Amino acid sequence: MSTKISGYENRPVQVGTDKPVARARDGQKNSTESVAAGSPVRITDQARQLAALEQAVQSLPVVNEARVAEIRSAIEEGRYEVAPERIAEKLMRMDKDLRAAEK
Repeated sequence: MSTKISGYENRPVQVGTDKPVARARDGQKNSTESVAAGSPVRITDQARQLAALEQAVQSLPVVNEARVAEIRSAIEEGRYEVAPERIAEKLMRMDKDLRAAEK
């Protein structure tokens, strides 16, 4: 089962601002009224660490070019060996994990 959320943009969180935030709308009030913030928003150290981690992960390449070059070279030189038992074990583990996630 897949759920798609439209109108959502995945972008890093900006940290380091201590400015108060006002709500644009309140579900129980008229949308033309504005609601002032009662207290400023504070970003915790944990949130800062998570934002930094997200930025670090996003800066990593999607493909490990060195590993691809290594495998390509092994295939061209005839050194690349396929281990069917290892592949089967990983497929079985993945199937087991997927079934456990469905429950």
